[in-house]
Amino acid sequence: MQDDAAPLPADLASAHALILAQREALLAAQARASAAEGEARLRALEIERLKLLLAKARREQYGQSSERGRRVIEQLELAIADLEETASAAQTAADLAAPDPSRARSQSRARPARRPLPEHLPRERVVHPAPSACPCCGGRLRKLGEDVTETLERVPASWKVVQHVREKLVCRACEAITQPPAPSHPIARGRAGPGLLAEVLSAKYGAHLPLHRQSAIYAREGVELDVSTLADWVGAAAATLAPLVEVVRRHVLAGARLHADDTPVPVLAKGKTRTGRLWTYVRDDRPFGGADPPAALFRYSPDRSGAHPERHLAGWAGLMQADAYAGFNRLYEGARKPGPVVEAACWAHARRKFFELAQLKQAPIAIEAVRRIDALFAVEREISGLSAAERLAIRAARSRPLVQELEAWMRAQRARISAKSDAGKVVDYSLKRWPALARFLDDGRLCLSNNAAERSLRGVAVGRHNWTFAGSDAGGERAAAIYTLIETAKLNDVDPRAWLADVLARLPDHPARRIEQLLPWSWKTAALQAAA
Repeated sequence: MQDDAAPLPADLASAHALILAQREALLAAQARASAAEGEARLRALEIERLKLLLAKARREQYGQSSERGRRVIEQLELAIADLEETASAAQTAADLAAPDPSRARSQSRARPARRPLPEHLPRERVVHPAPSACPCCGGRLRKLGEDVTETLERVPASWKVVQHVREKLVCRACEAITQPPAPSHPIARGRAGPGLLAEVLSAKYGAHLPLHRQSAIYAREGVELDVSTLADWVGAAAATLAPLVEVVRRHVLAGARLHADDTPVPVLAKGKTRTGRLWTYVRDDRPFGGADPPAALFRYSPDRSGAHPERHLAGWAGLMQADAYAGFNRLYEGARKPGPVVEAACWAHARRKFFELAQLKQAPIAIEAVRRIDALFAVEREISGLSAAERLAIRAARSRPLVQELEAWMRAQRARISAKSDAGKVVDYSLKRWPALARFLDDGRLCLSNNAAERSLRGVAVGRHNWTFAGSDAGGERAAAIYTLIETAKLNDVDPRAWLADVLARLPDHPARRIEQLLPWSWKTAALQAAA
């Protein structure tokens, strides 16, 4: 760029050359600005197109394909975020390259209306000094008003040391010494406060940050905490919270209907890793208007033997929604004590097999089966939250004919295709489990799928990519205990970190007979009443 302070040429030829050079530079800048603006407009159009597709995919997420819908939504969200970043960079480049800044601002792409900043956040006023006299005539100024522009800022995590001071007093008459009792701590001989313990637990099991990453983050903030120290805190906090885990377990197993599922967990062994399992049992009565709060119970096992769910559910009988895992079969036996578990198969699993076949081979049978099953899910979306009796009546009128037609169609297709073909195997999977699949027609409490259990395991699936493996079987059991608390809090719309911090502060002095008051749903109710 030509320096404005440089001396102008004295002769005509040099002046002419300077004018031509500046004209070329101006034309080049205008061309760059136009090109950048064109790219920004194209990206803006592409963003709008992708947003329309995203809105459509969200509407269809539980329709044609919940699996495909989730993948499409994730891909579209990533694509939109990338394009918006690129569009913003292109627009900034256009603004910088434009010779006329006012023109550049007028060409900015349309942006969505900004939401107001949260009212509950504290406000910090920064008053910019105004002139003391009129810049035009030097006269006195009087205030007409003010314009306030708000920006959102984040204050990094702050640390503090809390000193608990207990004064010693002596009696002047008898010289007896008295002193207040020492306050209770969340963990014995621990130097971590309840807020810090809750932060470490929720970061490890809720945000999936391993302890070594947390240690590095805290070190950058000026607090050196060894991984071994954090590990000691996690183990001690898990032991302190064990009574709450037991109360959640009793609450879950008091339900008449459960969702059950499991997921693999790598466990460190000598020179290698082996595969353990985390099991989840979810009690959630909200789909049929139940008043009892939802909760999730996690259990760990070193392998996937069917003996583990038998042990987990010993003494429980009722309706269980699960996949077709053969390890559950002993639970369904009629001679089981205290009674058989009634199997309710998952339509999402049955549908998934047809969907995968339709994706791979575009098989007409699979495509038609997916369409028919989607009609059942459409009915379920409409009746979610109604009472069990209302759900049963609507299913009798609308879902039962669809199920009967679907069974007849599947049996007709099965008769004309080979049992060894991919389509034959997929059809057989559903027909062999048809009584369990159709059981939802006879009980309004049952759901069409086992998605409640699968949702509770998503955090474990995400965590596996970060913490890689559990250190031992004891570590797996500890993870199951903390996952029980965190997922139960999330099911009740409670912030796990805030809840754990308050519970860890109160639990040492809380009466054992009233421990139910600390459960997430009771804690939430008490917090709302206190706020009111």
